[in-house]
Amino acid sequence: MSSLIGLDAIEAAAREIDGHVVRTPTVPSPGLSALLGVPVTAKLELLQRTGSFKARGATVKLRSLTAAERAAGVVAVSGGNHAIAVADTAAGLGIAATVVMPEAASAGIVAACRATGADVRLTPDIAGAFALVDTLRADGLTLVHPFDDPRVIAGAGTVGLELAQDAGPLTDVMVSIGGGGLISGVAAALAELRPGVRVWGVETTGAEAMSAALRGGAPTTVTLSSIVTSLSAPAVSELTLAHVRKLVEEVLVVSDEEAVRGSRDLADHAKVWAEPAAGCLLPAARRVLERHPDARLGLVICGGNV
Repeated sequence: MSSLIGLDAIEAAAREIDGHVVRTPTVPSPGLSALLGVPVTAKLELLQRTGSFKARGATVKLRSLTAAERAAGVVAVSGGNHAIAVADTAAGLGIAATVVMPEAASAGIVAACRATGADVRLTPDIAGAFALVDTLRADGLTLVHPFDDPRVIAGAGTVGLELAQDAGPLTDVMVSIGGGGLISGVAAALAELRPGVRVWGVETTGAEAMSAALRGGAPTTVTLSSIVTSLSAPAVSELTLAHVRKLVEEVLVVSDEEAVRGSRDLADHAKVWAEPAAGCLLPAARRVLERHPDARLGLVICGGNV
């Protein structure tokens, strides 16, 4: 079984990113509390410079590279937030970055990556993107994986560390799932610092890699059809599956329509413009409240790159 990330690794990651990423606000939301009928606290990761929590793991990983690895450069595969985070962080550290994306990636994300000076390579599909990454790794570039890396997960865990330190009483925390790096890190931190708090994962229909892995007992490649591309990992990893199996209460699945409506609710009631990867938390929270009507909720608003 894969070893779970411990609090020591997350605290070390917090020291590594101090001064390099934003310690985002953890705030009570009167609007969401009124909407859901229970106290709600929001962790506003959309206020990171690159618009999502991904800057945390990218910073930890890139700052850990040897001089030779920095000189050779890095490669990342992503169609969204991870791509921007790696490109931006690498530029700040003077590391050459290559970002591989499918041609369907948003033009805005492609432009944002190119604006950092990163070499953006487009492939016809995600399978081609991963194949090109393998070639580039063979040429000496270091892969910065979006979730299957202990340092990246520890970086994501600093979200949970800050939530535990800064939030008032909580009973339930909602975290969206793509490949599972964010929920793995957050759940690991909360298990140590807020034992007894339930952590719930949220996926969208057509981006259910973690649900499929839990059903089958191992990571499996799924067919992707969700419009919520920042949650659309083709498979989770053994490492993230191990965290979710051990530390997460349940993974809930909501529709794309519910996720988009959730983004509108976040705009209307929390006054934040969040992507559907965060909007999906609201319909899932309503399901949690059906079981636990006296809950005190924490929502990790993971990004705002709509």
